[in-house]
Amino acid sequence: MAQKNVKQPRDVVKRNLQLVQELMQYLYQNPQVLQSLPEDFELVVLPDDDPEIRLFNLELLDAQQNAGKPIVFARIHSAWQRATNQPWRPDLYVPIVA
Repeated sequence: MAQKNVKQPRDVVKRNLQLVQELMQYLYQNPQVLQSLPEDFELVVLPDDDPEIRLFNLELLDAQQNAGKPIVFARIHSAWQRATNQPWRPDLYVPIVA
């Protein structure tokens, strides 16, 4: 990925922590999903409704050395979808290395 010098979004830590908290709550309630993920992985949260954070998180991934750890992408659905009484689940992707 080419460096784009993405500006750090306002409240980036708070916004990312909120997303990770929601993801961890889902994984706690669905331990079979967590058990299917690789051990000791790097998590990249990609919020559908926050393109600024999504791009920033992808740029962080590009800038960091992951030391050979597997990467898990978590696509988080928008807050209004989670606010309904519909069952909520993130989309989790683990790229396969050929």
